[in-house]
Amino acid sequence: MRCVASCERRARWRTPANVINLKTFLSAVRLAHQGNDTGVLPLSPLVPAKNSDVEKPKTKMIITSRRDYPLTKSFPFSLEHLQTSYCKLARIDSRVLCLKKLRKLDLSHNHIKQLPATLGDLVCLQELDLHDNHLEAFSGALCSSGLQKSLQLLDLSQNQIQALPIEFCQLRGLVQLRLDDNALLRLPCRIGQLSRLRFLSAARNKLPFLPWDFRRLSLENLDLFGNPFEQPNPLVPNIQLKIPLTLLECAARATVNHRIPYSCHLLPSHLCKDLEVAKTCRCGSACLSSFIQITVTMNLHHVAHTVVLVDNMGGTEAPVLCYFCSLHCYSQFLDRHLQSSG
Repeated sequence: MRCVASCERRARWRTPANVINLKTFLSAVRLAHQGNDTGVLPLSPLVPAKNSDVEKPKTKMIITSRRDYPLTKSFPFSLEHLQTSYCKLARIDSRVLCLKKLRKLDLSHNHIKQLPATLGDLVCLQELDLHDNHLEAFSGALCSSGLQKSLQLLDLSQNQIQALPIEFCQLRGLVQLRLDDNALLRLPCRIGQLSRLRFLSAARNKLPFLPWDFRRLSLENLDLFGNPFEQPNPLVPNIQLKIPLTLLECAARATVNHRIPYSCHLLPSHLCKDLEVAKTCRCGSACLSSFIQITVTMNLHHVAHTVVLVDNMGGTEAPVLCYFCSLHCYSQFLDRHLQSSG
């Protein structure tokens, strides 16, 4: 009888079969299972099911109103593209986090305030759209998750984010990043590690300057319009030099300069984080907490083919932080700067 029940389940799942033929077939299976002669039954020849009769797994679902959002039904596990916009969601549905085949997830125009760490378990996710939500942060845990390799497009525009975590630059697969209309006070100091990034927009934030690592980017399109960039003045340095250098500073510089391996198993975690954000002097040497800082002007065409004007005056320049590990390095830069200005 288990065999008959199994056949019944398979028949219901595969195609909407002809009822009479199905009953005849199941009767024959039952007789065969009981050891009786099936020759007396009028069996019709088997006809292959048409492609149109077989229900294909659903791979795309678009929901654009709270009225249409499924409250009791689960999402098909075969989904690769899911959009749930304008649904007034305050958090990401735990059912969505079970869709391991998702490649594109659009949660724009909702009320989401936090992102669960389990979002990083969607290891196939290539595009994540969180435009127009209430996010105040993007967690470092997500940057260290499976999204490191898979995520190519990330839209965090029109939220309330003031800063991105140090780990953000571990998202090495990013090609397109949208950060417009937030409250960003700075960009990640190691943003140059995003070597695949080609489209970056961070318009209408609160950026006073760009990190030194910004020079390493190679973009196709860049939009930094509407940020309150400071006027660079290399003659007014921020001097944080400690002379003589502390033992910690010397050890940290040697670790970075000579690329000595380190980890949280060998060093306290706070020291590891400090080493990860070590500054780089123009001479190439590292510096941790002893440095001279200035801002210099950079033409954004040096890092991007197409640049949206940064202001209404038609400018394409922006201030970039610059660090020096010693008075000697700073004085050399100052001499060259004064000579070029004169």
